[in-house]
Amino acid sequence: MQILDNINTLWGDDLKKTLKPGAKLKIAASCFSIYAYESLKKELEKIDSLEFIFTAPAFIPNEVTDKVPKKRREFYIPKQQRERNLYGTEFEIELKNKLTQKAIAKECADWIRRKAVFRSNATKAPMQQFACLNTAEEKSAYMPLHGFTAVDLGYQKPG
Repeated sequence: MQILDNINTLWGDDLKKTLKPGAKLKIAASCFSIYAYESLKKELEKIDSLEFIFTAPAFIPNEVTDKVPKKRREFYIPKQQRERNLYGTEFEIELKNKLTQKAIAKECADWIRRKAVFRSNATKAPMQQFACLNTAEEKSAYMPLHGFTAVDLGYQKPG
């Protein structure tokens, strides 16, 4: 067992070493960021698949609308924080300021279509956040996680 503290040993660096061709990565976390994808792009291209579960309800149509009788109305429904984190958390401001968001988003979307499956915990039951990596040589588990962001990988300083 190895302890990754994101100070001396970064989770992102460990993933870069262990993500091998043919690997299968499974992550259960509160958020996914395109900047985490960008940080590991070269390694993520090699893997067979990513299965990602949002640990709290996210991108679920029933969660976005009210249970009010249907009437013709126009109104704005703000995105939940988990859904906004897809294109960067509040800690990734420095990365947002590079103005590369559109290009990264296109590359990430293409990769997701080819290799990833996303699901959401539709129940409101709490769920542990973790990641599992299966390669031909080894199996690794990372826990606990907060999300799959550049901050969580250790590449961006929080706050």
